[in-house]
This record gives sequence, C-alpha cells and structure tokens, in this order.
Amino acid sequence: MQAIIKNDSNKNLFQVKSVLSKQIKTSKEYWQKITVIKHPSIKGKEKEAKKTLSSPDMIRVSNSDKKVFLYYRKYRKNYLCVVARHENGNGFIITVYITNKIKEGKQIWQKQKNKN
Repeated sequence: MQAIIKNDSNKNLFQVKSVLSKQIKTSKEYWQKITVIKHPSIKGKEKEAKKTLSSPDMIRVSNSDKKVFLYYRKYRKNYLCVVARHENGNGFIITVYITNKIKEGKQIWQKQKNKN
C-alpha cells in the first residue's frame, strides 16, 4: 500500500508581513471562497490585498472583536478593506472587500503624510 503524501506547499496563496509586523496569510481555498461567494469584485486583486496589509492608509480595531483588524487602503474612488484576525504574532484574512467609507472601530494606525 502506497502512502499518500499531502503537499502543504500549495496550501497558502500568500503570506505578507503587515505594517504591524504580523504574518498575515490566506489559503488558495479560502481566497476562492472570498472571491466566489463573499465578494466577487475582489477576484484578481491579490496584489492589492497584499499591498493593503503591508502599506495601508489606516488600520482600525473591530468594535466587536479586539483581535480583528481592518486594514484600509485607497482604491480608485473607494477603499480596499482587508479584515484580518491577529493571534500569537500571526494572523489570517477573514475577508476582503471594497467600500466607500471607513467602518467604525478604534483607529490604531495611520500612514504619515509627507511634509513637502
């Protein structure tokens, strides 16, 4: 009988170090769930999601869960929001969506404006 070897190298779609020094990841399977079921408008926007985590305009903490962080970055006339849960120095994406306004929650980080 031949052993079945599970290949976990294909499991993660991406992992990004956030501006808060957390390693945030998502799997191919979960990204597909986000882009097919939850928010189809996000399909093909992996690069934008990664950039939002590594270089956001603003970060807020959820009012309902202090381990959930909302990363915002300007996207065209709206914002791209990456919602991630932080645990033990790492994290994972809960969802990603485009919104026209920043949601409630305590602001904990904001990009510094250039002084020119």
